[in-house]
Amino acid sequence: MSVFDIDTILKQAMEADASDVHLVAGHPPMVRVHTKMEPLADYPVLQAEDTMAIIKHMAGDRQMARFDKIQDSDFSYAVEGLGRFRVNAHQQNHGPGITMRAIKDEIPPLSSLNLPEVIGKLTYLPRGLVLVTGATGSGKSTTLAAMIQEMNQRYHKHVLTLEDPIEYAFKSDLCVIEQRELGQDVPTFASGLKHALRQDPDIILVGEMRDLETTSAAITAAETGHLVLSTLHTNSAASTIERIVDMYPANQQNQIRSQLANTLQAVVSQQLFKRVDQPGMVPALEILVSTPAVRNLIRESRTFEIPNVIETNRVMGMQMLDNAIAALFFNGMINREDAIAKAVNPEKLHKTLAA
Repeated sequence: MSVFDIDTILKQAMEADASDVHLVAGHPPMVRVHTKMEPLADYPVLQAEDTMAIIKHMAGDRQMARFDKIQDSDFSYAVEGLGRFRVNAHQQNHGPGITMRAIKDEIPPLSSLNLPEVIGKLTYLPRGLVLVTGATGSGKSTTLAAMIQEMNQRYHKHVLTLEDPIEYAFKSDLCVIEQRELGQDVPTFASGLKHALRQDPDIILVGEMRDLETTSAAITAAETGHLVLSTLHTNSAASTIERIVDMYPANQQNQIRSQLANTLQAVVSQQLFKRVDQPGMVPALEILVSTPAVRNLIRESRTFEIPNVIETNRVMGMQMLDNAIAALFFNGMINREDAIAKAVNPEKLHKTLAA
């Protein structure tokens, strides 16, 4: 057995409570534990042939062919009794590299994620578009999985997910849940969405609205009476709406603003923080809930006014990200440096925390 047995490495990483594992030629195995990168103990430096052997062990023929063609491949890898991992294999200047994100076997209950109460209320929506946004590693997938699981335990509905790759593996409870993986079960998100509308779904999860075709299909699905959940790599409600509109040609932007105004139910923007009161991570959220005022702002291209609407509608569960960050700090859950570093308005938050 090689000193770089991948299952053993992953077991040690999980014992260290790592969220990510990095295997890069020229470095020893590295793990991210509560946002900090550190080496796994007692491992030598990986050589290019070591990382390539690990890729060949984990990847199937289709994923390996993609890696050979474009020097990048995304897939999932499972270790019995340990869990599943989202994998990106890629080429870098010293040889192959591998990044793995741990996906826990058990979907955490929504109530355990330190999320505001309004997130639970979104699981009662019968239709429309709900977007969970944030940077890579901000907890979007976990929030969405917990929302799906909440509905799985409440409704007798048909849930269809389109993912790249499949992350949390759902078990049908009251719902019938089908999961389709990009490349393996469906060629593209847009194609999967097009055919999904003929598969009698009630709830559709789209891994990411990454292009115009996928975005258009997701909004159409929401317009036709489905509840559609998806993600974007944006950091605020206003920037999320503008990102979607900017995907469209200028002559279609008024139309998409009208469609978004009619279908958008909520935007939840997340950031994750390392806790200082106990081991683990905690999210801070900006939350926009669609109201008649919000819908008018979207139609009239006045998204710059959305922060004001959020500030004046806290009673509905809306909140600004910096207010959520400040609350975590004052509750003793995060430190001042992290709070200010991830703030939308660092100078203003600095004054707030010093008050």
